[in-house]
Amino acid sequence: MTESMEEDKPERKQAIEVFHDVEGHRFTAPGGACLEYTPDRGRVVFDHTYVPPEMRGTGVASVLAQAAFDHARAAGWKVVPACSYIATWVKRHRGYEDLVVPS
Repeated sequence: MTESMEEDKPERKQAIEVFHDVEGHRFTAPGGACLEYTPDRGRVVFDHTYVPPEMRGTGVASVLAQAAFDHARAAGWKVVPACSYIATWVKRHRGYEDLVVPS
């Protein structure tokens, strides 16, 4: 019997709402997922993305990344993708590469 990996993934049942915690320098989603950043001389460093184990595979990390990059574009930020997830994500979403600067 062959089992599909997809069957083991949690499903995203509804749209994921993202909040920008300006003072905390992070984007958050209900359930504890977050993308943390550090302002640094006119640019921002996307330092860390965290998704709780029970939420992994639902797409929440991608939703956080897109919200953060959309905000970066609107705010005129340049982004340093220090987080390995973010560095990989932006390579897959080439429409945001113009925001990326070297560390």
